[in-house]
Amino acid sequence: MKLHIVVLASGGGSNLQAIIDACATGDIEAKVVGVATDNPSAFAIQRATKHHIDTAVVAPLDNEARTSFDSRLAQTISPWRPDLVVLAGFMRKLSVSFIQHFPNSIINLHPALPGQLPGINAIERAYGEFVAGNRSSSGVMVHYVPDEGIDTGPVIASMPVVFKEHDTLHDFEQRMHATEHQLLISAIRTIISQRQKVTTP
Repeated sequence: MKLHIVVLASGGGSNLQAIIDACATGDIEAKVVGVATDNPSAFAIQRATKHHIDTAVVAPLDNEARTSFDSRLAQTISPWRPDLVVLAGFMRKLSVSFIQHFPNSIINLHPALPGQLPGINAIERAYGEFVAGNRSSSGVMVHYVPDEGIDTGPVIASMPVVFKEHDTLHDFEQRMHATEHQLLISAIRTIISQRQKVTTP
């Protein structure tokens, strides 16, 4: 039985593409059953459509409370019956009103190591510290999202990315994104393996 994945993305969706490709090659026993975004112009939607994956745009309303948006988002993706919800470049902090719908089933990809650089623009912030002589490496992690903490949930996998002497921001970003793709697939594979052990008599 393949793991049914719903991906939430706000931008280009390169990590979504990595999941789609891994599903297609059999690298992971999974299927992307839906992609949702808060950004109507997100390229992730085009990636999903190209592969005949259901999509939904849940745009925030004017002056809408976060809990209201999150409830609408949960109601939108629930019919897809996800086994796993993957936050892959989804730029909104989710509240309990969303998380409670998918207990122990939400994971987030964050471009920093555990306990470092929580929040947005982690790649740029890490590079800025490198240029200032205050950082020699950063990394990527995938973690569960059990609550409203920012990049603080139980870590599934992490991988360091070391700066090179003459790195530009673009150079570093490219290595970070390649690591993101690799680590995300590895983390999903780990989750599938763990769930199979639980369900196997």
